[in-house]
Amino acid sequence: MKKISIVLIAAITSIFATSCTSESERPASNTTTNTSEPAQTGQSGVQDDISQKNVVQVAVGSKDHSTLVAAVQQAELVDALSNAGPFTVFAPINAAFDKLPAGTVDDLMKDENKEKLADILQYHVFVGVLKEDMIQDGQSLGQVNGGNITISKSGSDILINKTAKVLATVPASNGIVYVIDGVLLPQ
Repeated sequence: MKKISIVLIAAITSIFATSCTSESERPASNTTTNTSEPAQTGQSGVQDDISQKNVVQVAVGSKDHSTLVAAVQQAELVDALSNAGPFTVFAPINAAFDKLPAGTVDDLMKDENKEKLADILQYHVFVGVLKEDMIQDGQSLGQVNGGNITISKSGSDILINKTAKVLATVPASNGIVYVIDGVLLPQ
């Protein structure tokens, strides 16, 4: 019986000594941390491949919106448009930017014109979701930049400011995207 008690005390002492070992004395774990990639901040840094895409992700996923995506990045509006919204975004296709006078896009993409670019892009955004069945002829919407757009509706055709035609509608997790064939310019 004495032998069992001594063995039991030795075992308990050994377990107690192991559990009291300091962090610096314990062996390192086999996990590694990748520190070579910078941490992303803001809503745009959230990775979610399961949920419906937000308005920015819809544009990024479209080969016809690469100019718009570059402009949104240059104007530093990616995080704002990745937030919960809701937003109605009128998204010009690349060909719409090509219709602008030569050099306009290049000029707007310069750092010194970032504020002007942001103003133009914000003129393409309405806070709220305006679904197609809610659109009425002559409807006016207050845009994020403080300006107003006017919607014209004739049959199934929808025009914005009588210059940009709606080509398609794409629902997003934080709103709706209207693909348009013209760039909307604030007055």
